[in-house]
Amino acid sequence: MSFDAYLTIAILAVTFAFLIKTRLPPAAIFLGALTLTITFRLAPLEQSLKGFSNAGMLTIGALFMVAAGMYSTGAITMITEKLIGRPRTLAGAQLKILPPVAVGSAFLNNTPLVAMMIPVIRDLAKTCRLSASRLYIPLSYASILGGTCTLIGTATNLVVAGMIVDAIAQNDPGLPIMRELGIFDPAWIGVPATVAGLAFIMVFSRWLLPAQAEKKDADTERRSFGAEFVVEAEGPLVGKTLEAVGFFNQRGFQLLGLKCLDGSEPAITADTRLRAGDELIFSAEIDYLPQIWGTSGLRPLITGHEMETERYTHGLVEVVVSHRSRAVGRKIRELPLPESPYRMKLVAVSRHGRPIEGRLRDVRIKAGDIAVLEVDDSFYYENRNEIEFALSKRLSGARIQRTDRAVAAGLITIGMVAVVAVGMMSMLNAALLASGLMVLTGCMSLETAGRSIEFSTLVVIASAIGLEAAVTHSGLAASIAEVLSGIGGGSPQVALAVIFLGCIAMDTIITNVASAVFMFPIALGMAADLGVSFTPFAMTVLVGASCSFISPMGYQTNLMVYRPGGYSFGDYVKIGVPLTVIVGIITIVLVPLVFKF
Repeated sequence: MSFDAYLTIAILAVTFAFLIKTRLPPAAIFLGALTLTITFRLAPLEQSLKGFSNAGMLTIGALFMVAAGMYSTGAITMITEKLIGRPRTLAGAQLKILPPVAVGSAFLNNTPLVAMMIPVIRDLAKTCRLSASRLYIPLSYASILGGTCTLIGTATNLVVAGMIVDAIAQNDPGLPIMRELGIFDPAWIGVPATVAGLAFIMVFSRWLLPAQAEKKDADTERRSFGAEFVVEAEGPLVGKTLEAVGFFNQRGFQLLGLKCLDGSEPAITADTRLRAGDELIFSAEIDYLPQIWGTSGLRPLITGHEMETERYTHGLVEVVVSHRSRAVGRKIRELPLPESPYRMKLVAVSRHGRPIEGRLRDVRIKAGDIAVLEVDDSFYYENRNEIEFALSKRLSGARIQRTDRAVAAGLITIGMVAVVAVGMMSMLNAALLASGLMVLTGCMSLETAGRSIEFSTLVVIASAIGLEAAVTHSGLAASIAEVLSGIGGGSPQVALAVIFLGCIAMDTIITNVASAVFMFPIALGMAADLGVSFTPFAMTVLVGASCSFISPMGYQTNLMVYRPGGYSFGDYVKIGVPLTVIVGIITIVLVPLVFKF
């Protein structure tokens, strides 16, 4: 190997070491590695930076916005509530999430599916007391496994099929026997591998994946609020049980009281059903107030001057009552004062870090009380001098879903998938158009679209693609290919195993599509030397290059869940290695049986 190849190995080794041993942001580690390859000129500069203009990376950025539009309108929530509900156990959640994702990934691009499911899993983990880190990697792996079941399941499958067509077109007598692949040919291997893989994940992930600890600062941990809401008459909560809507026995908040319109106060049980006009009294930590407030069909009980703006444009703000406030000494029921310019709704109140006993309307306000208010943008202008309220700050993650646009968001997303499926336009083009339509139709605001893009994830993906250029141009990829060809020997069965292991090795250091491109000519040469059909080798490349479980760099969905799950590189290795072994055994055993040499 050349000096550049050894240098590339050293950079990759240091990158993996930092990913495994440190808690530095993955984006910083990958960008640092890319910087080293550029500094040592291991690849042409335009090749090193190609990831930042890569269509796949840009597509993921656009899909983050599409997913935000689906989430902002409640379209995703409506679908997932029907399919997933509120499972009480990790096994129940995985059973309801992973098989549908795998089936969907067999026929649709798995990247948008994962992008849309990331916020769903985040919310599900909060409301159902589940560890999100034990759901994100399984989500990615389920989408990868499902993609191996059809020819259109992943870009890797399509690349391999296209290279077969190109090879047949050459009409070279030195090439082995081969045929074009049908759309369901991969299912003979992909379906058994998917079933076995999902079974393994659902049984062993609780031991192989970390439990994600909830991150809070000490001040947030201590402070909780009293909050009161009312069930809207035409809302979706009417007739549902407390357990079904996620208000019973939850982490971070507690339902203390329930008062009906007729004055009765039913017992708070899992089966208690909500009725129009019911008043709900909560004790909640500050981090969980946005979750309660954002529940469709619920609104704050105590309202000041009515706001003229739509609720989906409102936000939450945490304020401290100033000693100069004219409200000090008055009961909340006496508000708003006639001369008050503020338009708001009172969501919650805390005193000395604890909820105030009794109903909020009977509380007499004191200077230093902390309140959470629902406001629109006019509040910040009116409070610019901080006479009534001091130390105001916005609460992040608080928004009302615009459910009247849910149908529009759903149709836009279906249209995006449809035009790609029939070949009218690329995934990038369709995703950009869909995100633009989400904004134009009011499914989300420009601000929401901007906030939805996970730029750190995009930097990781772009940098990983740039590292692949160094692996190629340094000669490292060619050296690996030469070694594998020598190991293959004279046995077709051994050659299949070598091809599969080669794909896995290449997946670990470069992307899955690049792995397929590198391994295809090696597999072609092995089949020609052995004088056997190339179809079993093609199927092995297809499955091996797609099943990128060991490294976050191997597949874009792995990178997408890396940061939300708070994972380290080792987390992928612990669950990815045995899963890869299972898929590898199934592939090497079944391929020769189904596709004869």
